[in-house]
Amino acid sequence: MPERPGDGVKMLLRSATEEAGLRGDRRLGTDHLLLGLLHDTGSPAARALGVSLADARATRDELDLAALAAVGVRVAAVGEPPPVAFGRRLPPLTSGARDVLKRAVEDAHPRRTGRIDARHFLRALLARERPDPAAELLHALRVDRANVLEDLAR
Repeated sequence: MPERPGDGVKMLLRSATEEAGLRGDRRLGTDHLLLGLLHDTGSPAARALGVSLADARATRDELDLAALAAVGVRVAAVGEPPPVAFGRRLPPLTSGARDVLKRAVEDAHPRRTGRIDARHFLRALLARERPDPAAELLHALRVDRANVLEDLAR
């Protein structure tokens, strides 16, 4: 029997979709899932990360500017793209985001909690390796994965 998402996961997916739409991205990626997780500042997962949504967004913008500079595009700042509206549907997932969702379900199942929560998503995001967008963002934010996993275990 597949695990059912709890209210926290629904909020995470809505927030991740909002993040993708605000950036003009047509697909939901691992970086959007990470930012979506940070919307709920009171969740154990967001507290374990110890990073604010504003700092994560700013760092992602810095990574985007660095990527553009690496291919010879020089811009002063990341502008406001036209927002993309997804309606009530979840946007298509990148392969990395699909893998995170699969790992979150697998992580929740052995615990027999009956629900997937943001901690399952965070553990799956922490397992991503660079050059994955979420892994790059976590690296740039200097998140200590071992400490976060230890905090989640408590």
